[in-house]
Amino acid sequence: MHHHDLLIVGSANADLVVAVDRRPAAGETVLGSDLAVHTGGKGANQAVAAARLGARTALLARVGDDDHGRLLLTSLRAAGVDTAGVLVDEAPTGVALIVVDPGGDNSIVVSQGANARLTPDDIRAAGDLLASAPVVSVQLEIPLATVTEVARALAPGARLVLNPSPPAPLPDEVLAVCDPLIVNEHEARVLLGDSAGERPEDWAPALLALGPRSVVVTLGAAGALVAGPDGCERVPSPRVEPVDTTGAGDAFTAALAWRLGRGDDLPRAAAYAARVGSAAVTRKGAQESYPTAEELPGA
Repeated sequence: MHHHDLLIVGSANADLVVAVDRRPAAGETVLGSDLAVHTGGKGANQAVAAARLGARTALLARVGDDDHGRLLLTSLRAAGVDTAGVLVDEAPTGVALIVVDPGGDNSIVVSQGANARLTPDDIRAAGDLLASAPVVSVQLEIPLATVTEVARALAPGARLVLNPSPPAPLPDEVLAVCDPLIVNEHEARVLLGDSAGERPEDWAPALLALGPRSVVVTLGAAGALVAGPDGCERVPSPRVEPVDTTGAGDAFTAALAWRLGRGDDLPRAAAYAARVGSAAVTRKGAQESYPTAEELPGA
């Protein structure tokens, strides 16, 4: 019997957010709103998103012994996340600097801080956590060597969900256990390089050829494309008015990973995740934007 529905291994950041009329070009200065501080980081975001939906969720991450780290721990626990795997480091908590334009699109720079200190040794020391969940979700805001160790340390029968963000070349042994590999348009183009076609229907088989067991390409308001050995399928997204897209991809990934662990097939899990991501973009911020199951469109 698993103690958790989902284990997230990843980053935890403080998001420092400024709203702007338009995002600056190179060398340009623009004026923005008052600074807002939110809890974020792809790992912490996914953990909170899953817990709010009702998943028994644990997080393996590092934060600093500082105000930002304490803010994150408080937020995680309030959402119902098991934080026994959140390690406290002497390095400062990771920080994301985010500017958001009136259309809800954002640009982000991340200072890794304690996230860069989550090591393969931490993964090897967390065997009980890795054995506790049927699905493990990872991202690339932690060292690639640590992600590789997660792939090696998966419990028998466990499923790895990977969002390669920020995108980077992935070792074959990691790709081989991704089920699915989840990418947006930018990440797909980086991973495929010159071989990327012009349509998502071109990207999906090309990404599968890299070695993952399945692939999900997220397409924002256009939904998602899921692909596996049986072919490709489009999954629509509910229509909403976006306010802030920060963290929406993390909400999608968390919801999909949880539903896979519950036994949904990939298209059904992606359809549920699209509803969660759509709800998240209608509110400002990352973690505070995540819905409960009762708040989903069509619920």
